[in-house]
Amino acid sequence: MSPSGEGRLATGGTCACFCGENGSDHSHARGKLEDRSCPHCRRASLPSSSSYSSLLSFDSMQLKDYDKKWRIVSASIKGFTIGAGLKGGLALFAVLARLRRRRLSTPTKKAQMTSSTEDVILAIKETLRYGLFLGTFAGTFVSVDEVIATLWGYRRTARWRALLAGAIAGPSMLLTGLDTQHNSLAIYILMRAAVLASRCGIKSKRFGRICKPLTWAHGDIFLMCLSSSQILSAYILKQESLPSSYKSFLNKHGGKDPIILQGIKEILYGLPLTNLEGIEKCYNSIGVDIKLDPQMKIPCSIIHGNQPCGVHFLSFFIEAYKRALPVYLPVYLIPALIVHRQGLLKRPNTILWKGILGTARSSLFLSTYCSSAWMWTCILFRLFKTCNIPMVAVATFPTGLALAIEKKSRRIEISLYCLARAIESFFTCMAEARYLPSSKRLKRADVVVFSISTAIIMHCYAIERDVFRSKYLNVLDWVFGVPLSPSETPRKKR
Repeated sequence: MSPSGEGRLATGGTCACFCGENGSDHSHARGKLEDRSCPHCRRASLPSSSSYSSLLSFDSMQLKDYDKKWRIVSASIKGFTIGAGLKGGLALFAVLARLRRRRLSTPTKKAQMTSSTEDVILAIKETLRYGLFLGTFAGTFVSVDEVIATLWGYRRTARWRALLAGAIAGPSMLLTGLDTQHNSLAIYILMRAAVLASRCGIKSKRFGRICKPLTWAHGDIFLMCLSSSQILSAYILKQESLPSSYKSFLNKHGGKDPIILQGIKEILYGLPLTNLEGIEKCYNSIGVDIKLDPQMKIPCSIIHGNQPCGVHFLSFFIEAYKRALPVYLPVYLIPALIVHRQGLLKRPNTILWKGILGTARSSLFLSTYCSSAWMWTCILFRLFKTCNIPMVAVATFPTGLALAIEKKSRRIEISLYCLARAIESFFTCMAEARYLPSSKRLKRADVVVFSISTAIIMHCYAIERDVFRSKYLNVLDWVFGVPLSPSETPRKKR
């Protein structure tokens, strides 16, 4: 969780693209720094935010041609490209997965599934919506940034311009659908904003001591364990508290039929088992002959039939790994096409090999995570010879330890992603239990939270750029344009 080493090196303000990414030493990097050919190096040589207003502020010297209209149009097009590319890529893999399931399904299930044409039309609509969302967000941010700078000056507005522009651009989220709530996305972006703010606090002399605990090296794994406790408990006990897409994801990778989950839920609540015959039929359909005890105290036989707990863990792990591979293939393929678009032409074998290894490693994480969830519950149930709701919450906590398999740079991303869904699920459960007051006035709280979060993120992008990872700066600079240094000022092209 520590921000050290992200974006650029602290020693000498040297850019990580020479020292870390290209394997050069510090002296070589300082020599390269003189030519300012790299936008990262040019920014790295600038002073910190305490000694200048902003990297988006400009001096009175007219050194560069600067086309404001082109910056707005370019940002809009690039934002649309990223939004449509990411959503379209994921939608394409989802459509292909549905086609495969339809081909393997029985005629009865095929009749219940949506047609291929409807899947394709829905995928195209979603792709266009998310493209418009990010394109409008980027265009709005740049437009507001330029208008404010033109009316009130670059230097005078440098410290608050990006903050206001980010907040005004936030409602672009409504373009994904006026009636579509994006609570998970809003909370995730809020978590990202909180991480950036905490990194700024760690650097600060005033808040450095307060933010010191945030530098804990394994804080991301702890957050994952907390998130797992809520998410996996909700997966078994209250799936309605989870977003529909995430619920579908858990049902697929959880690997258990809904009727089995219902049986586990009844035991946890201390209710009589109402559908033992349905569970037995479910196992019979896959060739497992089983007779369940209506008086059982622990649901191991419901979870894995006649298999011992250890054997079930191994067999489930193998199947979970097969299910995980198609999930992570687009996760590594699409960013490689966007972020490493230039390197892909120069060294395709290296980048593709890294993508294959990343896919294999992340698939190992997800399969271990899912299989260990059932393993930990079985261990705890057998150890205490009983099961209840608090025991499920405790048993699913160590499941988050599987995150240690992932690369360090991805751990915080995954933990924050899961934390956002855990928070949404937790507060949904609290609201349904009437522990929280309901607000009828604020119908789109997700848009408000998203706007506040984007304001913080874009403010950090303008003022505290070194709290970002270099790969994120690459994408942001590509969309919004590399900011000019304080010794330069925009000049309209003739």
